[in-house]
Amino acid sequence: MPMTCRLIALLLNLFLALPAAANPALEAVIADNLDQIERPSRRTVEPVVARIAATGPEGMALLSAWAGRSLGLADGRLVIVTGDGATDAVTGQAVTGADPKMLRPNAGVRGVIESALVAGEIASPDRARRAAALASIARDGTAEHLAALRAAAPEPDPALAARRARIEKLLTIRFDADPAARVTAIQDMAGDVGLDFRAALNPLLATRRVASADEPQGANIARELRVGSDDFPREAAIALLTAQGLVQPRLTAADQRNALAAHIVDGRVGGVSVAELSDPQARDRAYEALEGAGTVPPAATEAETEAALAGIRFFDVYAEPEAAVTDAARAAQRGAEWRLGAMKGIDLGLDALSLASIYFLAAIGLAITFGVMRVINMAHGEFIMMGAYTGYVAQTLIADRTLSLVAALPLAFAVTFAAGVVLYRLVIRHLAHRPLETLLATFGVSIALQQLAKNIFGTQARPLTAPAWLEGAITVNDVVSISTIRVAIFVLALLFLGLFLFIMKRTRLGLEVRAVTQNPGMAASMGINPDRIAMMTFGLGSGIAGIAGVAIGLFAQVTSELGQQYIVQSFMTVVVGGVGNIWGTLAGAGLIGVLSKVIESFNPSNTLAAQTFMILFIVIFIQFRPRGIIPQRGRAAEA
Repeated sequence: MPMTCRLIALLLNLFLALPAAANPALEAVIADNLDQIERPSRRTVEPVVARIAATGPEGMALLSAWAGRSLGLADGRLVIVTGDGATDAVTGQAVTGADPKMLRPNAGVRGVIESALVAGEIASPDRARRAAALASIARDGTAEHLAALRAAAPEPDPALAARRARIEKLLTIRFDADPAARVTAIQDMAGDVGLDFRAALNPLLATRRVASADEPQGANIARELRVGSDDFPREAAIALLTAQGLVQPRLTAADQRNALAAHIVDGRVGGVSVAELSDPQARDRAYEALEGAGTVPPAATEAETEAALAGIRFFDVYAEPEAAVTDAARAAQRGAEWRLGAMKGIDLGLDALSLASIYFLAAIGLAITFGVMRVINMAHGEFIMMGAYTGYVAQTLIADRTLSLVAALPLAFAVTFAAGVVLYRLVIRHLAHRPLETLLATFGVSIALQQLAKNIFGTQARPLTAPAWLEGAITVNDVVSISTIRVAIFVLALLFLGLFLFIMKRTRLGLEVRAVTQNPGMAASMGINPDRIAMMTFGLGSGIAGIAGVAIGLFAQVTSELGQQYIVQSFMTVVVGGVGNIWGTLAGAGLIGVLSKVIESFNPSNTLAAQTFMILFIVIFIQFRPRGIIPQRGRAAEA
């Protein structure tokens, strides 16, 4: 038995010591075309590269090394040089003691090799490799890639097939030699607003300016320019004439004066007496004489420049020679611009809707305390801040982001509800029907709460990170996109709208709140405690502000000043919409959100100006509708 084991081990060692089996097909291609591989030509190397690629993985590895300039020639055989050494390109065996001559193909040969590599990746059975190959072509496609895509077998995956068809059309627009095929590809993609399509159209519509005595023959003329127009001033025409050598560099009056002064001899310059130099024509004759003598550099006088301008026509000429292609590209670009404008409008509307939902979520609690109770609570923003910090604390205690967010929402409501009840019991109830004192007192509470937050959490912004499922965006195309967090806030705002309506319309608390709002005395005679209802109402509004703080903290920096960023907008939302009316608050949030984004779109870099114009609009609006968009009706409106 031991003898048998030793025999098996000996045979195994002998087997491992044998060289790896070579690829006969690859070996034959190399033997037949070694000189072509060593000294390749762009015009003749394509068949060789195709034969190497057809030999399988070993051939693809050789091509990859060749394109990456890591292929060498040593003792009549090809070796692949890596950081660890060199291996035989056919057998894969390590090569020692070799000093290979590295093969460095030029750009044209590398393009052929890379095209073959991409073609091989497109035909790979691995979907990920096919997707990577398409992504590579999309980034830096060439005419060779277009040929490889057309020659490749059909793509079985529907998504990759659509992606491949799009890339093929884009490469057709850029590289196809047949103008009709390019026009067809452009027309097939007409109306597309993708960045890749617009980038493919731009070179087709690029123009260069040409100065010529007659209309350029055989040129694809975009338009004839008129000298002195807004887009082609006289100075631009002169610069173009100078650049094309049709006129000498322009002679300025100062340069002419200095040149003439430097060449005065015996009271004359260029055959003209100094006394005559007050005449511009005499100065021109003197300078031309100096120019003819070679004493001053050639330059065009004003008269020569005017004569050249009068005898020359100017054109914008397309870089693309085919008029049919540029006509199709121009029509497609106009359609894309129209659709792009519509898409930008939709994107602006989504941004405005998102901002309106944030304002509504921040203002709904204020609509309860200010609208129903007539209490001006300047500390409402600090309840938003407290809710955001509550979410931060929950996230530090619970590692799972989703679970911490679920826990933070009711926890923030409980904390701010309790804070609102305390504020009502200690301050608000003692200042009933005294709005100025209430405003001052709550303003002082606001400052105190900000300082308390700084003492506890510091002045640095604290992170409130959204769960992974809220970190993405819903993208329709390259223009229309909205973050998932903003969609979630919009949904949350709708949920709280429904919750508020349910509480006010379907619960005993809502009934009692409406009764106290309409007639406190009558409500008290019916056994309702107005003080208790006011406390619960104030707590409810504060609790909702805390939940709004958690939502806002997911995309804004959580600092002690967080609430101050929304307190003004919250008051504007309630006042513009109509005090005491939840539907008015919704309308006010929508109006302010839309106008803010529309004003900001005119100057996106200056948000302060947008806020200023918004406040001016609100001031003017209140002059015409002092009770808001949807004013409250009944006795509560008269209170």
